[in-house]
Amino acid sequence: MNWLDRAPLFLFVVAALTLGLAPFVPEPHIWEKLKMLVAGTLRRPIDIFDLVLHATPWVLLVVKVLRMVMKT
Repeated sequence: MNWLDRAPLFLFVVAALTLGLAPFVPEPHIWEKLKMLVAGTLRRPIDIFDLVLHATPWVLLVVKVLRMVMKT
């Protein structure tokens, strides 16, 4: 987790806003995949991979912020 502490917060924010939300039109991919997950239609391997791909920047951002808060 040392690499997470050394990386700037800005990097995680940019990753979450770009990769985490892309494509932006008609709706962010992460939102589409989360709706599929709630509806129970997230079954195809490509959709699961897509959810993991678009959720990873958000998870890393949350972990980074939590680690920053816990250090202070």
